[in-house]
Amino acid sequence: MTDPDVLPSSFRDPSGFVFRREGILYRQVNRSFQESFDALLSSGLYDALTGDGLLIPHEEAGEPATDEAYRVLRPEPIPFVSFPYEWSFSQLKDAALATLRIQSLALDHGMTLRDASAYNIQFRDGRPIFIDTLSFEPWTEGQPWVAYRQFCQHFLAPLALAAFADIRLLQLLRTNIDGVPLDLAARLLPGAARRRLGIRLHVVAHAKSQRRHQGDAEAPSRGRSFSMRAFRGLLDNLTSTVRALSWSPGRTTWSSYYEEADHYSDEAFERKRSLVDRFIGETSPASVWDLGGNIGVFARIASERGIPTVCFDLDEAAVEANYRRVREQAERQLLPLVLDLTNPSPALGWAGAERPSLAQRGPVDLALALALVHHLAIGNNVPLQRIAAYFADLCEGLVIEFVPKEDEKVRTLLATREDVFPDYTEEGFERAFEERFAIGSKEPIEGSARTLYLMKRR
Repeated sequence: MTDPDVLPSSFRDPSGFVFRREGILYRQVNRSFQESFDALLSSGLYDALTGDGLLIPHEEAGEPATDEAYRVLRPEPIPFVSFPYEWSFSQLKDAALATLRIQSLALDHGMTLRDASAYNIQFRDGRPIFIDTLSFEPWTEGQPWVAYRQFCQHFLAPLALAAFADIRLLQLLRTNIDGVPLDLAARLLPGAARRRLGIRLHVVAHAKSQRRHQGDAEAPSRGRSFSMRAFRGLLDNLTSTVRALSWSPGRTTWSSYYEEADHYSDEAFERKRSLVDRFIGETSPASVWDLGGNIGVFARIASERGIPTVCFDLDEAAVEANYRRVREQAERQLLPLVLDLTNPSPALGWAGAERPSLAQRGPVDLALALALVHHLAIGNNVPLQRIAAYFADLCEGLVIEFVPKEDEKVRTLLATREDVFPDYTEEGFERAFEERFAIGSKEPIEGSARTLYLMKRR
């Protein structure tokens, strides 16, 4: 038996940890957590949550990683692990509501969540699901919700900032992996937000309470009795506050990209769709990433084949529209995420290792890079050789579109700047990518000046 590979994100909890052995993911439950783990199973909560699709199911299997083990679990794998700073508004909102629903069901079974981190949620089959089996413990009458502050920082504060101030403030979760500080959120929220009772109570007043009791030797709730009725009232108020938050993305250049498209004739668009479908069929990938996938038009060619597909885009409105469709159509294989390829998700957390970068979550079997390279090379001054090198870190196979300078979209990019891109030609593109990839197919997109390539990493 090989030595276990303990996940860097799993060192903080003394009750257990997650590890890999021979490529399989396991969770060890330490003996110190035996009582709470047994209560989770015997109370019926585990069956209730897994039955509702709210908690990742597991089976008991595998050898212990250390002699502290009480149980070793093999949880159902998640196809792609994403993080809160990559989610759309509605994804974060759905994750918040799922967390509150889980806590409510836990109370029904005499249990409670001891933490409410957004990192305990992943998306599987288009829905949020809780992944930390060791977050549950028996609830004692009078005990307040110990995860209340964490819930407000990880969910309520960023949602309120996005709804009332600016959607880009969701990116505060990237620089604050323990959640958005409530005092910061309170300062940034406009008056309209402060007039909402739930926001005033759970963010503004909560922040003031934190400042008032900062440095206290005892928690401010010590000595106070927190009844079941009060707990239920807190959860109901948090739920109604979250439900009332909304964000209307409106129309952006990218969210309406296909509706107002003048860069393709109908013939060219259908030719491109047919080629992408053919290339996916030829490669039979087990997983696909669509880099710059907008609202998921081409990503769905893969996901509708039953292939787990992640669709990335930098435009929050496009990702929001994509996720809403996933939810409305109950799509199971497509995961929309917010990502700027010029500044992709880095490795974060303790020692830069708790949350892996995008590249560390790869390589994917097949990546789509459609109508993307000209934005990177000309719009963002990234040399073609560097684009090819980074894509080689991300994927084994690549479907990529080259858009030449005579294309209207490239002419638009060059209209207000000097053309300092002499190597941006079809020959220069092929030369740069052939250093990292072998070109398998090269097909013109009839009705346009564009070309679609199928490549394999060297």
